[in-house]
Amino acid sequence: MKLYYLQGSCSLAIHVVLEWIGKPYASQAVSREELKQADFLALNPLGSAPAFVDEDLTLTQSTAILHYIAEKHPEANLLGESIQQRAEMRRWLGMLNSDVHRHIGLVFGVAGYAQNEACQQELQKNAKFKLHNFYAMLNQQMTGKSYLTGTRSIADAYLFVALRWAQRAQLDMSSFTALHEFFERMQQDTGVQAALRAEGLL
Repeated sequence: MKLYYLQGSCSLAIHVVLEWIGKPYASQAVSREELKQADFLALNPLGSAPAFVDEDLTLTQSTAILHYIAEKHPEANLLGESIQQRAEMRRWLGMLNSDVHRHIGLVFGVAGYAQNEACQQELQKNAKFKLHNFYAMLNQQMTGKSYLTGTRSIADAYLFVALRWAQRAQLDMSSFTALHEFFERMQQDTGVQAALRAEGLL
């Protein structure tokens, strides 16, 4: 297994999960410039990270890769123990990937959506407002729990990355006690620490 990643992006969640399963893997950092070069485009024609190779399989899209790794290694129990838990895991993972990630993209990459400065500021303001609501829902879900669905799953790795993004975006997270506690616990997780070190983030 080999992961091609962009430092601190959603591919960090895959890095964490690879550490959690405890199987040998390789990883390679790809710069934003390299994403658009022929060698990487052969792996992912979209020119975005992550890309993942396992024997004769090449996968893109972080959620597809996360599900593949978890399904290939059921002993790690990263999908959920019951059909209800698995459905809940997919619900929250979908929200993180489709809603949170999309609006974070607006905060950091607003120039790709509007050229006018006033327009950019309005887009960022609205994106941050929506993000606050998403994180409020996640905080409510995390209240009284150690993990999003009660047991550790691939969604928790993605949530950890999404909370790192919230810090970078300087969002006001002060009222989200459950998310703060979750983030601090994850910071102490040995797999998370190994992934952070591998990406030069620790």
